[in-house]
Amino acid sequence: MSIASSSAAYSQAQQQYAPLGVDTQKAIERLSRVSISLHCWQGDDVGGFESSGEDLGGGLAVTGNYPGKACNPDQLRADLEKAYSLIPGRHRLNLHAFYLESQGKKIERNQITSAHFRGWIDWCKAQKLGMDFNPTCFAHPMASDGFTLAHRDPAIRRFWIDHCTACRRIGSEIGQQLGSPCVTNVWIPDGYKDIPADRLAPRQRLLDALDQVFAEQINPAHNLDAVESKLFGIGSESYVVGSFEFYYAYAITRRKLMCLDAGHFHPTETITDKISSALMHLPEILLHVSRGVRWDSDHVVILNDDLQAMMLELVRGNFLERTHIGLDFFDASINRLAAWVIGTRATLKALLLAMLEPTAKLRDLENAGDYTTRLALMEQLKTMPFGAVWDHYCAMQNVPVESAWLAEVKTYEKNVLSRRG
Repeated sequence: MSIASSSAAYSQAQQQYAPLGVDTQKAIERLSRVSISLHCWQGDDVGGFESSGEDLGGGLAVTGNYPGKACNPDQLRADLEKAYSLIPGRHRLNLHAFYLESQGKKIERNQITSAHFRGWIDWCKAQKLGMDFNPTCFAHPMASDGFTLAHRDPAIRRFWIDHCTACRRIGSEIGQQLGSPCVTNVWIPDGYKDIPADRLAPRQRLLDALDQVFAEQINPAHNLDAVESKLFGIGSESYVVGSFEFYYAYAITRRKLMCLDAGHFHPTETITDKISSALMHLPEILLHVSRGVRWDSDHVVILNDDLQAMMLELVRGNFLERTHIGLDFFDASINRLAAWVIGTRATLKALLLAMLEPTAKLRDLENAGDYTTRLALMEQLKTMPFGAVWDHYCAMQNVPVESAWLAEVKTYEKNVLSRRG
């Protein structure tokens, strides 16, 4: 679709939204200021570049063997560049610690420094991207029994404390170099497959370990600390040390960002209600956008009811400026680059839908007790010409409209991905 044809459809959409009090141009301008953090691990099936050969562990499992995955940092960066070129707006990179570049040398995770990520920092600077970071507390011999920061062995616990401490320092350097705060998010897999006899002791050890990790004061203009909970994992079905309750209390008392991951709760539980509750007590949160199917299966994000509900909550509550949004899924059964594009564009579309809602009008109806008109208007919005506004936004951002981006991915697959061993 050309800019001219997208503009014609957009003009008609403007006319339909205007009577509802919706300014489509303001919605587009607001959306253009949102940055989504794309997760590097979608591009290589959470493999990393340590070449340790260690199984993922930690309840993580990547299914599928679609050809063409990235096998080195240059390939991964090339795939990311192509993905960014198909996504409207200016976004970020989310990097895990085991994506270091060590020139073939074995570097223990408790000894990593920002020098091992210089290639990533320089690339983000050239691409004008912000960057976020994560300790990698899995796929390592020291995590083989499923415990890290809560381990009963003080030596193993110290190893992971030092690793997470090093990651915070790296995050600070990233933020300082790129001129945008790096969100460094701590997630650990610690837990038991079967019913534990002692639920308290591992949490006491985790509390002490986290306090040691965060003991060093770091300028929040450079690095922001986040902690992430989980309901269960493969191998930790009965008990997870870092439960939501544990981390929620920790984030509030230690003034850290609480990471809410869409796949880390009970299948019948959504995080929509948690957003406003958490932001009553915390200045900011980290939101990991994922899609669980029956369990925390990290499916590619699509424009479904759960995603729309999350983004509506962010927009209705004016929480966008206090929320760091990142993607967290991995699928090796389809083109990995396409997965990035589908998931990120779906997240942005959900945000645009929320921004095209006449929220003030709906609130007025609610406060007046007119729930009938409120519901009728919510239903009317579902058939409004949102797609025309989205395509116009893509065209103005010089990226393919919804019907055109996949052809570019197919061409890239033919010319680049298919030639990889």
